[in-house]
Amino acid sequence: MTKRIGNKHEAQHRGKDERLDIRRTNIAREAVKQATARAKYRNQVRNQPPMSLSAAA
Repeated sequence: MTKRIGNKHEAQHRGKDERLDIRRTNIAREAVKQATARAKYRNQVRNQPPMSLSAAA
């Protein structure tokens, strides 16, 4: 459960600039997640188990 201020939800007490800042940080965080996931599966052959890098040597 999220923290409440009195009877209202916490998000209702945020200013416009604060909400915008939170939105920007969330979008940036999600972009980082997507970039790491794309890097993890780049150059991968479909329907094949992931190749281990140690076995290639």
